[in-house]
Amino acid sequence: MSLSRSPSPNKGGGWSSPGLATNFDNLSGRSTPRKGYGEIQMNGGVDGSDASWANAKRRSDQVNGYPSFSTRNNGFFSRHARQISRSLPSFVKGAEKEKLGRGRWYSKNGSRPGRILGFLGRTIWRLRLRLLVVISFILAIIIFYVTPMHRAYRKASMLGGGSKFVIILAANQGGGVMEWKGPREWAIERDSVKNKKKYAKKWGYNLEIVDMSTKKRYAHEWRESWEKVDTIRNCMRKYPQAQWFWWLDLNTFVMEPSYSLQKQVFNNLAANTYRDINIYNPLHIAHPFNNSQLDPDSLSPVGDGKPSSIDLIIPQDCAGFNLGSFFIRRSTWTDRLLDIWWDPVGYEQKHMEWEHKEQDALEHLYINQPWIRSHTAFIPQRKINSFPAGACGENGEDPRIHYKEADRDFVVNMAGCEWGRDCWGEMYNFRELSNKLNRTLWEKFKDGISDRIKAMKAKPEKEEGKS
Repeated sequence: MSLSRSPSPNKGGGWSSPGLATNFDNLSGRSTPRKGYGEIQMNGGVDGSDASWANAKRRSDQVNGYPSFSTRNNGFFSRHARQISRSLPSFVKGAEKEKLGRGRWYSKNGSRPGRILGFLGRTIWRLRLRLLVVISFILAIIIFYVTPMHRAYRKASMLGGGSKFVIILAANQGGGVMEWKGPREWAIERDSVKNKKKYAKKWGYNLEIVDMSTKKRYAHEWRESWEKVDTIRNCMRKYPQAQWFWWLDLNTFVMEPSYSLQKQVFNNLAANTYRDINIYNPLHIAHPFNNSQLDPDSLSPVGDGKPSSIDLIIPQDCAGFNLGSFFIRRSTWTDRLLDIWWDPVGYEQKHMEWEHKEQDALEHLYINQPWIRSHTAFIPQRKINSFPAGACGENGEDPRIHYKEADRDFVVNMAGCEWGRDCWGEMYNFRELSNKLNRTLWEKFKDGISDRIKAMKAKPEKEEGKS
């Protein structure tokens, strides 16, 4: 090989550094001049030289284990990498700015709305996990109340506890034993039944609608309205898992369906009831007994004082006990009471004296039987049985008895409306009042707009009438 064109500064070619000088005379150009791993001499540099550069390179080859033959630019991408990179589009700042906004919004020249939206976007992105938790919680609440899940929850005995309560409504759908009903009576019954169904469905309570027209076995002895005692006993057999039974007369209306029985009465039974009848005693019953032979509970005005011993909850109106709305609990004591209360012997002996029938019979038992008092509690009338102004109104309105709209009383009972009052008129008025008081925000908004429009239309008419 001629070294006439060699770039070496030495005459004849070659390098002054022994480590760079080569002794290869036959180089075909097809093989690498680098020595193989096995050809490296372990006792010195290349060709016996001890140059530091060669020793360093030799040690590097030994550590890295490079192969003796290394291909370069043999792959397609390796050979054409620069051409491929040049053919790709380049993103230069400021290039074709007019195309960046196509199909999407972007902040033009840093405008104020753009900065605000950018800030909101960055904030939402930072808080994305928290927002996800909040949105999931809101969706869970919506699904819970839109679907029947909330009713199943309220009905479950281990959760809402609705299955522990039974509402008993005497529908008297066939006209009863005493008389047949007219259109107004049918309308009263329809509104009352619908009201109870809606309330029971909302809170998961059991509803037993009793058709009194089928109770013909009471007709031969003129014992209508006594059937509620027998009906309660039958309901206890039908609902063996229930604990409390709520009797409601047909002329009652639940004014506040958002009140549950648990919250209204049973969550704090001791505070919502009283055992000593002397707190409100329209019948002037002597209480407690003064017989020294009785047990301490019978001699105490409050019995044993424990809410767990209450088995009967009764409101009192101006005339005494009122059984248009009362509670009774399943117990051995209750079974005994119902048997004695329904006893035909007592009925035959006293029914001519008892004007209010089964109500007077219970008062008689309370007055004369010490064991009745120790398990009986009373509840303020307006808690579960408010009266309209026409009932017990001989002495004017009584704040302990009569319904107060401002206090949002729970239930109203049109007691005695069939004697000289308009039952349908009272039922209609209280139904409309209940709908008004329990409107949603959207319904209030619509009604407000409607009232304003009506007022605007009525104003010109009044001015024309004056002129």
